[in-house]
Amino acid sequence: MEIVMLVIGKTGDDLIQQGMDTYLSRLQRYLKTSMKVVSSRDAQLKYLKPGDTLVLLDEKGALHDSVKLAGQMQKWMNAGPKRLVFAVGDAYGFSPEFRAMAAATLGLSPLTFTHDMVRLIFLEQCYRCMTILHNEPYHHR
Repeated sequence: MEIVMLVIGKTGDDLIQQGMDTYLSRLQRYLKTSMKVVSSRDAQLKYLKPGDTLVLLDEKGALHDSVKLAGQMQKWMNAGPKRLVFAVGDAYGFSPEFRAMAAATLGLSPLTFTHDMVRLIFLEQCYRCMTILHNEPYHHR
C-alpha cells in the first residue's frame, strides 16, 4: 500500500518544502509515501488508477481530531487499496468529475491555509496518525 499526496503546482516556499521533505522521509518508516505534483486539474484526473482510494482535502470536508483521523486512515488502509491518494485542488477546488470519484472529503481546519501550508500540515498529520497507530509517543494522548 502506498500513500500519495496529489497536488497541482510546485511548492513555492523553501521552508515549507523542507518541512514536507522531513515528514515524507519520516513516513517511509511506516509505508511508501510520495508527493505527486501535476500541472493542472486535467492532469490530476488522469493520474488516478483503478484500485486507488481518493480522498479530497477540502475546506468543506469532515473535520477530525488526530486520533479519529488515525482510526479513519486505518479503515481506509484496511480496505486494501493499491494507493490511498490525498488530493489538494487548485484555487478553484476540484472539477465535478474528480469530486465524484472521491471516497471521502476531509477538512483540516475551519481556518484558511495556503495550498503550500495544507501540504505540510497534512503530511505532519499523516506522520502523527502513523505514530498513533503504532503506539509511539509523538502524539501525547
